[in-house]
Amino acid sequence: MKILIVTDAWEPQVNGVVRTLKQTRLELQAMGNEVDILSPLEFKTLPCPTYPDISLSILPGRKVAQRIKAFSPDALHISTEGPLGLSARSYALKNDLPFSTAYHTRFPEYVKARTGIPLSLTYKFLKWFHGPSLSVMAPTQVVKVDLDHNGFKNVVLWTRGVDLSVFSADTTHVLNPENPIFLYVGRVAVEKNIEAFLSLDIPGEKWVVGDGPAMNHLKEKYPNTKYFGVINHPTLADMYRKADVFVFPSKTDTFGLVLLEAMACGLPVAAYPVTGPIDVLGNSLAGVMDNDLQQACLQALNIPRSVARAHAELFSWKVASEQFLKHLKPVPKTSETQALEQS
Repeated sequence: MKILIVTDAWEPQVNGVVRTLKQTRLELQAMGNEVDILSPLEFKTLPCPTYPDISLSILPGRKVAQRIKAFSPDALHISTEGPLGLSARSYALKNDLPFSTAYHTRFPEYVKARTGIPLSLTYKFLKWFHGPSLSVMAPTQVVKVDLDHNGFKNVVLWTRGVDLSVFSADTTHVLNPENPIFLYVGRVAVEKNIEAFLSLDIPGEKWVVGDGPAMNHLKEKYPNTKYFGVINHPTLADMYRKADVFVFPSKTDTFGLVLLEAMACGLPVAAYPVTGPIDVLGNSLAGVMDNDLQQACLQALNIPRSVARAHAELFSWKVASEQFLKHLKPVPKTSETQALEQS
């Protein structure tokens, strides 16, 4: 199958959406599919206001249309609601092409945290954007129920996985109870609620891996924290193995791939009992969810690393990618496109 994925989130961005799409492409290709990614790398871009790490494509409509026609996909998936996603959506509707979409993040909550725009307005836009989609892929059951409640149609489940070979556990790690290491990994941005972690009165060291618009503010306000910036996957896996508790302070993430990565390295989790942690941790003993994040951190120190690793092993990228493939909607072939493919 020829699959075209249109996404406004791509390299050099480092986030869960990009990692999900890259891993999904690899899995789909391993299954024998041809996968093309239409990303901002092909366009002139400008930095997103309030978040310059994100590149917004400038007037991409004509080129998006040309790319879709030239590739002639068997299935079209629109992954994001940015300029490229909007252009692909417009082309698909004008040409009666079926397509699927994805709901990766709690976009309305992010927008409200950054701009103060009411949730109702952003949800109205998202319902309009995803309305014509024949399958809106949500990462967890909780998010699916939330979207159903907000009036979205055709919502289906597309879960996530973890590379268990890269993110492996260190069975020799020994906890130093007098100086434990508490680790955060992810975007350094206001919607991630990182200050809820950095302001905790807990023993040991606090480490932050990642970058984002809130970095300078946090460095100034919490100078005793160790900041490591963006690092590659092997180095990141080593950081997980060195730490003692993974702290996930976000209350707006829809899944949190970093939760799986941490647990795959044997790192137990401390988090709030909200969407993301609830779906990933479930009823397992691989982490502690508590509205008192300090207590969650301290209690998570008692969780054996083998328990965290065992729970992570339940998540597979192959299974997740098979779900994605099942939810794709085939594009009907015209006599013109069939002739082009045969020539």
